[in-house]
Amino acid sequence: MQVTFVALGMEQLGIGQLAALARRDGHEVGLAYSAALFDDRYNLRVPRLSPWFDDRDQVIQAIVDQQPDVIAFSPLTGTYRWMLSVAEEARQLLPETRIVFGGVHASAVPDRVLAQPFVDYVCVGEGDVAFPEILRAVQRGGATAPIPNTRFRAPDGQVVRGPQTGFVQDLDALPFCDKEIWEDHVRIGDFYMLMAARGCPYRCTFCFNNFFANLPENKREKGRYVRQRSVEHVMHELLLAKRRYRLRFVDFEDDVFTVDKDWIRAFLDRYRREIGLPFHCLVHPRYMDDEIASHLANAGCSSVQMGIQSADDEYKYQSVRRYEKTETVERALDAMIRHKLRVKCDHMFDLPGEPAGAQESARRLYAEHTPYRIQSYWTNLLPGVEMVDQVLKAGLATREQVDRLEEGFDCDFFASNLARDPERARTFKGYETLFKLMPLLPKTWRDRVRPELFSRLPAPVCTALGIGVDAVHGLGSGSHHHVAYARHYAHHLWCWLRRKLGLRPPKATRTTPALPIGIRAAGLDAD
Repeated sequence: MQVTFVALGMEQLGIGQLAALARRDGHEVGLAYSAALFDDRYNLRVPRLSPWFDDRDQVIQAIVDQQPDVIAFSPLTGTYRWMLSVAEEARQLLPETRIVFGGVHASAVPDRVLAQPFVDYVCVGEGDVAFPEILRAVQRGGATAPIPNTRFRAPDGQVVRGPQTGFVQDLDALPFCDKEIWEDHVRIGDFYMLMAARGCPYRCTFCFNNFFANLPENKREKGRYVRQRSVEHVMHELLLAKRRYRLRFVDFEDDVFTVDKDWIRAFLDRYRREIGLPFHCLVHPRYMDDEIASHLANAGCSSVQMGIQSADDEYKYQSVRRYEKTETVERALDAMIRHKLRVKCDHMFDLPGEPAGAQESARRLYAEHTPYRIQSYWTNLLPGVEMVDQVLKAGLATREQVDRLEEGFDCDFFASNLARDPERARTFKGYETLFKLMPLLPKTWRDRVRPELFSRLPAPVCTALGIGVDAVHGLGSGSHHHVAYARHYAHHLWCWLRRKLGLRPPKATRTTPALPIGIRAAGLDAD
């Protein structure tokens, strides 16, 4: 069978994993891709520019050209409506094609997704077992029995709900993510993405792990949520990738890369000797100390991302389920700064119920223990997470607003509520702008510059200043994230121009022709 995945923006590892599983079972796979320039619903959105670069028609044409038996979608809440529109039109053009939805949003509200008449199957949770079973069912002419982690409609219209099983424990038994389907669209070597582990040890109330970890119904068969690939398995993938692609940078997308200190020691020693490329990873204050920072630095780690979100310990403990103390955060920051790691801290604004003084506490923290970059987020809610219940109980959102969120509308409605409190919004904007500037300020100035200096400015000016400072700082310092993102945009702008001129767009990734594609199949040696 032909299986076509639909994606927009940057590479998605989940799609690569499912594509590899489909290939392993003998199916052909393809990608219908949208660059989503200036409207990727995640990093960058410029409404005045995005209509000029709308490539939805090219996505539909790619689907028609591939003539798939199955079309698979894995939307986030922000991309859900767009993917629904593509799925609906694809069904009209290819009425015999089966449509599958999965991913975080579908797992949170599967019944809402399945209520769409053109959606045939919904995968809930990890799809390593479910997706191949769905493909086998389609190949047989349709499912006749429940499929684990799957919901579908029987011929009589009744919803068939398969058992919600535990998580795959042996990650080494899974194939490497299929990178080949991305090669025409993504500069893989600029920013090689992989996961050495799955799952997070924490359940922050704003994060999808808050509900995703608890999807299995039988708790005794649930298994471990945090699972680690072996050192050998990860190294095998990286060595194959290094030979096929012109790798410049490696990005580990694990929720917390440093959970297992013994694994970190063994892996980073081999990584330093056999790969030797700069890399990025995500860490948690409780899983960072001087020894881990030293291992990361010696292995070539160039940047580290750590979520802080709020500097109010009591609030974090009670409302966010983050249990680290400020002293733990300070020690983690000091350890990474001491070993010259570029630390990017995540900070959230407008967390529901956060005390007014929390931003001032954060300012003092960042002024004394200044990271390389402070990346700010305005609280957006995700369906299924505990924070949705919190805002409902506190009267900060209505049931109607949450219903629209679950349908993929008004995904930023909670942050938009700030419009009703302009004074609070100005305060947050002042702190956000200061946090963007703080890493660039001389040490003696960091505690002297006050957020009130910026809160008096119009909000668009603050936004433009923050974006400009972040871009100049990142590109000027050679941040691999900024450089890779700039190259990605430059490539797709060039592709857009060539299409306008009637020319064929170039491939995004240059590969090594002499090397067989072993990276797309389960543990196949490329030799």
